[in-house]
Amino acid sequence: MLELFHHLLPPDFDWLFLHYSDTIYIILFAVIFIETGLVIMPFLPGDSLLFLAGLSARAGYLDMTFLILLLLTAAILGDNFNYWIGRKIGLKMFNLKIGARVLVKQEYLDKTHAFFEKHGTKAIILARFVPFIRTFAPFAAGVGKMDYKRFFLFDVLGGFLWIVGLSTAGYLLGNIDFIKNHVDLVCIAIVLISVLPIVFQFLKAKYSKTKS
Repeated sequence: MLELFHHLLPPDFDWLFLHYSDTIYIILFAVIFIETGLVIMPFLPGDSLLFLAGLSARAGYLDMTFLILLLLTAAILGDNFNYWIGRKIGLKMFNLKIGARVLVKQEYLDKTHAFFEKHGTKAIILARFVPFIRTFAPFAAGVGKMDYKRFFLFDVLGGFLWIVGLSTAGYLLGNIDFIKNHVDLVCIAIVLISVLPIVFQFLKAKYSKTKS
């Protein structure tokens, strides 16, 4: 396991695909499904993972068309699974605890609710590009009993833009020497950029309270 992490950052594609081969597809599918489908797993690296998958396809390790179809399926299935968890047992989950900690923190759902209030239906699409929010958005939509057909339509659109956008970015930028030689820095930059909306909203809310 330590050896695996040693080859992840920066990613050693030759080593990874030599030892894991087509299993990489399964791992990618699982990570995207879990991040979008399980409300208790919002910290998985979805954005940077998609970019890396695109880089891998550019280098010839993965089939780009199959990759997009596979990960789009994982993203849609994950969100819909999360939606129905929220709709059927969402409110009960607030009282569940692991040790002394609640399973789902109310503050995360409050932020997601505020995100929905500000952006309306398009929040389903925008949430795909914001860490943590994209995990709680379908859950919150389920808890709020959002019309399923409406949710599904915007969810598929958002999933398509997220999967295709980030993986294609990795694919198109895969031949740039700086990108290839500094993949770890690029992934960190992607994470920082993706959390900017959360930081902005936090600072804005804090400023508003201070001003009032």
